[in-house]
Amino acid sequence: MAQLGFTLEDPLPLDNLDEHIVCKDALFNDWPEVEAIIGNPPYQSKNKMQVEFGAAYVYRLRERDRDVPGRADYCVYWFRRAHDHLPKGARAGLVGTNAIRQNYSREGGLDYIVGNGGTITEAVSTQVWSGEAAVHVSIVNWAKGKVPGKKLLTWQEGDAVDSPWGKANVDLINPALSTGIDVTAAKTLRSNVESGACYQGQTHGQEGFLLEPDEAKAMLKQSRRNRDVIFPFLIAEDLIGRRDGSPSRWVIDFNQMDVHAAGSFKEPCARVKVLVLPERKEAARREKERNAEVVLGNPQAKVNRHHAVFLDRWWQLSWGRGEMIAKLSSVPRFIACAQVTKRPIFEFISTAIRPNAALIVFPLPDDTSFGVLQSSIHWTWFVERCSTLTRRFRYTSDTVFDSFPWPQAPTLAQARKVAEAAVDLRSLRQKMMNQHGLSRRDLYRQLEEPGKSPIKDA
Repeated sequence: MAQLGFTLEDPLPLDNLDEHIVCKDALFNDWPEVEAIIGNPPYQSKNKMQVEFGAAYVYRLRERDRDVPGRADYCVYWFRRAHDHLPKGARAGLVGTNAIRQNYSREGGLDYIVGNGGTITEAVSTQVWSGEAAVHVSIVNWAKGKVPGKKLLTWQEGDAVDSPWGKANVDLINPALSTGIDVTAAKTLRSNVESGACYQGQTHGQEGFLLEPDEAKAMLKQSRRNRDVIFPFLIAEDLIGRRDGSPSRWVIDFNQMDVHAAGSFKEPCARVKVLVLPERKEAARREKERNAEVVLGNPQAKVNRHHAVFLDRWWQLSWGRGEMIAKLSSVPRFIACAQVTKRPIFEFISTAIRPNAALIVFPLPDDTSFGVLQSSIHWTWFVERCSTLTRRFRYTSDTVFDSFPWPQAPTLAQARKVAEAAVDLRSLRQKMMNQHGLSRRDLYRQLEEPGKSPIKDA
């Protein structure tokens, strides 16, 4: 023990903490002057913050730190507060969800640290949390000021606690904690935003909108008119996990009809009135109570009214994506991928099918567009720009598509070449799935193994 600079008989330097442990909310109380800050801030996603902490607390937090995006994780506020408190030359090391290196959370935390004199000196990009929570975490050590020399970046390469590790010695660790292509500074392209070429699928909100195949068949038999509001409903698991990729459920979708038009579809409307309306009344009641709590603390506070809006149009899906449905009505097929995925699987879907929110929808019917989306270029952009759920990548329009450098002026010959390659890939893919009884997930899992494959070549 002598080589470590102390003996077993020496008392620890923090032998009595009775006067130094403070039980307060660290985000709203003063911190002592220090030379280093270490910690494991509490985890909470932006979607659960109001439920966990109350609407009044979340409003107070966001009012104080207005520069932090509203979609950032709770732990981001701790990274920001720690950096602001550090004196020049001091250091910090914090654990966060791996969302801190992605999109809104990265912008509010690590982008802010690096942009305000911070240098990330060592980091774990992602690792499986060893505790009970099923999350991946990131660990970031940084200094306030410039630090010369190589920096160490490590990462875990699997989903198990004992998965192998990778590491790299780099000159600079970027806010994305990535050794790949750094696209953290990519800007939104107005041409992409205004293209109407990328949407999230429909969010039904309440289970009462969903039908089992037998229930749908019965309603369609009761009246042929019901075909106008009852549709096959495709989820990501169907597309990737079922051998034929077909929908396993149906959905009642009145689209943008008013209540009188919806009521003319007797059986579907009666079902929604019984199963959906009571749930929306209760959700609106709870929302009203939360809003009263916020206004009590600050009469000028803005409050959420989305459940009240859902109640006003109780017969419609929570997010019916009317603009998307209008786009789909003008094309015979669209391209889709799973919103959360580990593998680059894109596929054409018939517009007779409604896409669920677990799918990203591209209302593009041509083979050239399919080829661009299925390309390794787009997949690399996706992986580097997206957020993740454990080790699965999450595609969204604003984080991935809106900044993707889509080919601006391809020649007809170039477009045709991409289209032909896309057709060849889909044909070969379908042939191998049929021949070996594979789903798309099964097929792409096999591609992760070493060895030659005609699919890899395609």
